[in-house]
Amino acid sequence: MENHQKIAAVVEDLVKINNDRIEGYQKAAKQTNETDLKDLFDGLIADSKHFTVELNRYLRNMGEERERDTTLAGKIYRTWMDVKVSFGGNDRHTILKSCEFGEDAAQKSYRQAMEQDYLPEDLRVIIRQQQNKLKASHDNIRHMRDVEAVNK
Repeated sequence: MENHQKIAAVVEDLVKINNDRIEGYQKAAKQTNETDLKDLFDGLIADSKHFTVELNRYLRNMGEERERDTTLAGKIYRTWMDVKVSFGGNDRHTILKSCEFGEDAAQKSYRQAMEQDYLPEDLRVIIRQQQNKLKASHDNIRHMRDVEAVNK
């Protein structure tokens, strides 16, 4: 029973970080008029929505409620993004840098989840697949940010 609660807490945290990611990229999309960035952010939003469906399905199969909330850290991060925009930080490089910051947080959450030795293998497979997709997104954003830094 104790492991059941621990497992549910890990899955709930991953849902929350993906909800943060969805809200963060929705804000980022509003901060730019560049079509390629809007398309990128829409794709990342779709990925996180898929991840939350998958994780919430796992929670329901455990007999738990669906998770809909975000994390406090995510709310603080989105507020920080709003402050940067209000002071003119909505250029392409700054937006990508902020997005990379959010991707770093997602990577950290997934790494911490995988460190839990009580997770069942079927859940580990789901988390690992999502983590790999998030890592590819992180690397893509970092590459785009680096290109912008060189082109400034």
